[in-house]
Amino acid sequence: MRWTGVVCTTLIAACANSPPVDNPSAPGSFRAPVDERREARALEEAETNCAKQGKHAVARREEGETLYDCADRH
Repeated sequence: MRWTGVVCTTLIAACANSPPVDNPSAPGSFRAPVDERREARALEEAETNCAKQGKHAVARREEGETLYDCADRH
């Protein structure tokens, strides 16, 4: 019974001190201003290209990179 307490305490302490998961869209996550400007510029460009086709840009994340596709307007 004593070992169970030690194991549980160790597990909780390890989880509490683990590094955060890389999720740039999470509230409070740090993103460099350069990355934010680059992504904003890419979104503007995607919206412009999609608008020429009568569509709008839709963002998706793949392997840590934001990609934009054109989708029909609803």
